[in-house]
Amino acid sequence: MAKAVISTIGHDRPGLVSDITAIATDLSLNIEDSRMTVLGGEFAVLMALQGTEAALTEFNEKLNTLCSGNDLAYIYRPTRERAGNAPVRPYTARVVALDHPGIVHAIAAFFSARGINIRDLQTDTAPAAHTGTPIFSVTLVAELPADIKVHAVKEEFEKFCAEQDLDGRLEAER
Repeated sequence: MAKAVISTIGHDRPGLVSDITAIATDLSLNIEDSRMTVLGGEFAVLMALQGTEAALTEFNEKLNTLCSGNDLAYIYRPTRERAGNAPVRPYTARVVALDHPGIVHAIAAFFSARGINIRDLQTDTAPAAHTGTPIFSVTLVAELPADIKVHAVKEEFEKFCAEQDLDGRLEAER
């Protein structure tokens, strides 16, 4: 079976998810994984599909038609299974702070400098309950290599968060 990943973005409207998934269903494609969310006034879709090469090719053509007629942008990319790397342990990092530029970059740089891959990352900004001050939150899943000392990384992460004035913790994924 072949695989592809798509990304689409366009003005949020009812029926967008139905339109995209109908194409996949009509072509007997399996949606293996997806993320769909509103960002600003745009609706963003990330989707991993599996099926025959012919069905994926036809999906790409039909998605192109759908997007060009509905002011949607998209990327279609054939892919394959993720290469099996060295064993890893998933850890979840949660960070909350007053919103300011550079938080995501600083956190990503922390993990990158230690050779730790980020598998998933989500952010959100919401007003504080009583003051309305923008509060930024990050939740990510990091893949700690099996040979890394977890306790040391957790201590370094706590120190990093304190230096950056972030409220953060790193714990084993459940």
